[in-house]
Amino acid sequence: MNPRATLADSKGGMQRLANLSRRDVLVRGAAAAGWGAFGLVLTTGIVESLNFLFPRVVFRPPSRFTIGPVQEFTGVGGTPDRYGVILVDQRWKSTERFFLVREQERIHAASARCTHLGCTVNWFEDMRTFKCPCHGSEYHSNGENFAGPAPRSLDRLRIELNAEGKIIVDTAIVYGPDRYGVDGAFVDV
Repeated sequence: MNPRATLADSKGGMQRLANLSRRDVLVRGAAAAGWGAFGLVLTTGIVESLNFLFPRVVFRPPSRFTIGPVQEFTGVGGTPDRYGVILVDQRWKSTERFFLVREQERIHAASARCTHLGCTVNWFEDMRTFKCPCHGSEYHSNGENFAGPAPRSLDRLRIELNAEGKIIVDTAIVYGPDRYGVDGAFVDV
């Protein structure tokens, strides 16, 4: 192979490109863009068709938790505060995001999610209030909001007693403030 011939061919190719009109450049560019878009759509279709063959399974943790015997919470004595709350148990705040609240005649599970943006509220025993660290919403011991941007009181979670007398909390069933009095929002003690 002659190196001069290759150089002459490359120079000829350059001259041919230099002699292209503006219209030819636009037509070739549009054709290249069209074929590129077609190839992209075809590749995406093939990839998505293959993804369809492999199902995506979402594993969720259980929403029902056995807390313990009701006697563990009814045996707690003490004087109730002005909202009727005797004890706020924080054992499940970090793992399941709820508090077990013992009132004079009932027990309920208060959600630890602030009703403003969903941050986890903290319980302050000395002030007997829940406070949101994100935007400053505050709730009384019974879950009623009294300060900050929260639009409503803390939600409550489904709570029930099983046949053995153990408390079961279901975090998948949520009761708003308008449904605090329905069955499932509390357990009588």
